[in-house]
Amino acid sequence: MKTKLLTLLFISAIINMFGQAPVTPKPTTANSNNKALPPSEMVTNKVVSALKKIPLDEASILIYDYDGALFSYDLESETIGWTVKAADPKTEMCANKVTINNGVVYIPFVNGEIIAVDNQSGDVFWKSRLGNITDQIVLKDQVPVVNNGKLYIIAQNQNGNSNIYALDTKDGSLAWNYKLDSVNNDIQPLYFNNKIFVPSASSFYSFDANTGKVLSQKTFEQNMQTKPVTDGENVFIASEKDILFALTPDKLDIVWQFKLDENQYNIKERIFTKDKKIYFAAQGDAVSSLYAVDSKTGTQLWKRDFSGGDNIEYITEADDNIWGYTRKAKLFQIDINNGEIAMEIKLTTQPISNIEFPVDDTIFYYCDAGLIKFDLSTKDEDLYYMRTSIKDNVYSAYLKIIR
Repeated sequence: MKTKLLTLLFISAIINMFGQAPVTPKPTTANSNNKALPPSEMVTNKVVSALKKIPLDEASILIYDYDGALFSYDLESETIGWTVKAADPKTEMCANKVTINNGVVYIPFVNGEIIAVDNQSGDVFWKSRLGNITDQIVLKDQVPVVNNGKLYIIAQNQNGNSNIYALDTKDGSLAWNYKLDSVNNDIQPLYFNNKIFVPSASSFYSFDANTGKVLSQKTFEQNMQTKPVTDGENVFIASEKDILFALTPDKLDIVWQFKLDENQYNIKERIFTKDKKIYFAAQGDAVSSLYAVDSKTGTQLWKRDFSGGDNIEYITEADDNIWGYTRKAKLFQIDINNGEIAMEIKLTTQPISNIEFPVDDTIFYYCDAGLIKFDLSTKDEDLYYMRTSIKDNVYSAYLKIIR
């Protein structure tokens, strides 16, 4: 009894000294409606017409121009079919990518607007806005992740917060959102096994994709700044510096980790998986490298170096080849099996977009002048579509052949 009394007196003294008893903070939960959000983070939506499945206009390519306008360009008639722009006339940069699902094009704009349109006509199904025109939310480097009736996207606002939003693809309304640790987060989420995986500062989260409930959270010594990917078994994420991690999808336990070469970093979105292998490009002060790693063991299979400070800007895969380009406009094609260079050429135009592959022996990319059609046999760069105006500050553009 005397021991209990002394304990109570000690606790009382602590409370008097600091004003209140220590409180263990409760974990943040997902918001499922706008009532729990400040005006700067609310979602407003307007339905224009009922969402429906649309056949694909396979003669067209979508061009998200670097001035912030998205249009459909007919590759046969070489004419623009339709154009969609943000309501805010000051939205003058692309900054994001688009997703096509069941013939519906989901377009995020840098000012927080998201629009769902018909891929054939450009007719609008619904419009949503994250935040408001006064306290604008920023969408940057985002690809709308569309799965199981929801659209997942990460946004930043001017108050220094970043959130992951889940919208109902039927009407663009808010399903749930979650406030993340990092004030700046432009990494796209991963959908896998009905979970959403998101890096934020030094944390890595998994959410229930339907409810937004946090299922797991793992904290690292470094910030996680790479797009998460999966091989269908594990999830892979890299730090902003020099380590790639393989994690179990359920508890986020580390399976293995792979360290990049000295003075290499910044994988970001330059990563993909195929046939139980991971392919990624790391930048560096002197040497930029393309790696192939076994996804089961983390063993390096091959590595291709680009020296002279010419960093790899972009990579993708097509027909068992890795395609990409460097900061100094070097286009390359590499055999995915052994890392051998199949083609390497210095372009006269600097790509600022992804690479798309039509059915013939050509590739498409965008430069500051417009759409380039590159002939793989003759190595000619044909300006297939010329822009009507030129901007001084070009950030990025995005292409998507409708198929």
